Amino acid sequence: MKQIPSSELIVNPDGSIFHLHLRPEQLADRIVLVGDPGRVETVASRFETIESRTANREFVSATGVYRGKRLTVLSHGIGTDNIDIVMTELDAQANIDLASRTVKPERKKLYLVRLGTSGALQADLRLGGLILAETSVGFDGLLNFYAGRDAVCDLEMEAAFVRAMEWDARLASPYFVHSSRLLNDRFRAFTVPGITISAPGFYGPQGRTVRLASVDGEMNRKLEAFRYNGRRITNYEMESSALAGLAALLGHEATTICTVIAQRIAGESDTDYQPFVQRMIELALNQLVEL
Repeated sequence: MKQIPSSELIVNPDGSIFHLHLRPEQLADRIVLVGDPGRVETVASRFETIESRTANREFVSATGVYRGKRLTVLSHGIGTDNIDIVMTELDAQANIDLASRTVKPERKKLYLVRLGTSGALQADLRLGGLILAETSVGFDGLLNFYAGRDAVCDLEMEAAFVRAMEWDARLASPYFVHSSRLLNDRFRAFTVPGITISAPGFYGPQGRTVRLASVDGEMNRKLEAFRYNGRRITNYEMESSALAGLAALLGHEATTICTVIAQRIAGESDTDYQPFVQRMIELALNQLVEL
């Protein structure tokens, strides 16, 4: 069996994975992902018991029991580049023997839900509402670095989008990935399903102008108007495309739910959004433990 070189998969002296500092026995099959390290405690405070905590850079975790089921909550920081680290290292703990550096003969499936915040791109989506990323659009190009990318992407939707947007060839080729149908069925009752864009930045890549102008000043107008088989683009965030894409390639179930904290069409935002996030956490946890 092929051994993975230490340069390709770094294991710390204590047996934990390089960035996350988690050991395989500290990882539950049901995982809540959050961007903000401070939000880990917000989730973990609902656990009945906590068995382990870890922290390294922006990657903070807690594993415990909620309503009798074992869960891990983990922060990933900002951006799809961090999701690349998180998904690869979570899968390695589940499916690679870290001592021998070989792939385990039997694969384990992880169930991941990312709980984030976002900006709405349709006028009827209100501040505090919850959007389910049934499909994610990667403006970042990350998934294009992986073999098998086309097998997990909706190529027809990609082509229609590139035509409608008159996509600038200097930008990364966008990719469209559907998230877990199993998880989406759990969360659809309290969310608005939509198409979510993962941007590789908060300002220019999301059409914001502070001192620097966007390369396409009409981008958000075109995004708002885009339709594909009756579906529309609902919101911006910065991680869901990599999560959905890497999970699909690795054989895991993953999706993203976002609280709307900015209304890009109305030009409004709400910085006092914590009550909405608390509601999102409670609803998501109660569904995740029913799997």
